[in-house]
Amino acid sequence: MTILIQQPDHLGVEVDAKTEPLNERELMLDGGFLIPQTNSFGQIFRTYNDVESARHEGVENFYRKNHTYQSLDFVKKMRQEYAKLNKVEMSIWECCELLNEVVDESDPDLDEPQIEHLLQTAEAIRKDYPDEDWLHLTGLIHDLGKVLNLPTFGGLPQWAVVGDTFPVGCRFDESIVHHKYFKENPDYNNPSYNTKHGIYSEKCGLDNVMMSWGHDDYMYLVAKENNTTLPSAALFIIRYHSFYALHREEAYMHLMNDEDVENLKWLHIFNKYDLYSKSKTRIDVEKVKPYYLSLIEKYFPAKLKW
Repeated sequence: MTILIQQPDHLGVEVDAKTEPLNERELMLDGGFLIPQTNSFGQIFRTYNDVESARHEGVENFYRKNHTYQSLDFVKKMRQEYAKLNKVEMSIWECCELLNEVVDESDPDLDEPQIEHLLQTAEAIRKDYPDEDWLHLTGLIHDLGKVLNLPTFGGLPQWAVVGDTFPVGCRFDESIVHHKYFKENPDYNNPSYNTKHGIYSEKCGLDNVMMSWGHDDYMYLVAKENNTTLPSAALFIIRYHSFYALHREEAYMHLMNDEDVENLKWLHIFNKYDLYSKSKTRIDVEKVKPYYLSLIEKYFPAKLKW
């Protein structure tokens, strides 16, 4: 079932939950994870220009708004507001359950509630990397910031919550999906922001770069400010897993420092599971819940400020 959250500045494009049978031919990752050749709709993953795609119009309209409104000033405003962490106090698992109410309209590969995707990702990683429990937990929590879409967290429109992320304050790289819509962004013609480096310097480190606002940066902020003991690679994955211009197209690498380069190796591993585990395979939540509760206890406080 597809669930849409009604908001004043919302795309409002309802997506049919019709799917085609998955292609049975599959590819295999290094760790043994089988990559389906097609997504939940029977189409190639991350196809943004297929006008016959069931979700094409809604996804393109999403990116039109996203690229128009995600300016440096907007990002600064959002980071200042959400850095207060004054929306609610709850556990990681309680947040996972909240995601049953969210469907990501920017994603051309999935129309299932987000908790399904979280568990699909985490369990696929767990199978291939059994000793990296921090990576299992990262798979579970990487999208929790999508609760920004819900009224309790401000009910932000989806263009301010999901979608591919990118730096603001410097030139919008042409590899970013639907780049043409940046022409309406107030930063596009600003000489202070539209050069290769913009307000940044060579190898300044991505931690010093302002990213477009959304669930990635929010969850990174929540984890860091609540003193998680997850390693830096986990925080890197959480903040940049939607930064496809970097980890798919190798753009913006001139802004990375040595630690970023090392952490990017883990993001490349993670991304395969994040993207290709999106399927109609159902996870028995109650069966795996005790394991993930133990990881949450290991790496997070019982209650977090959001």
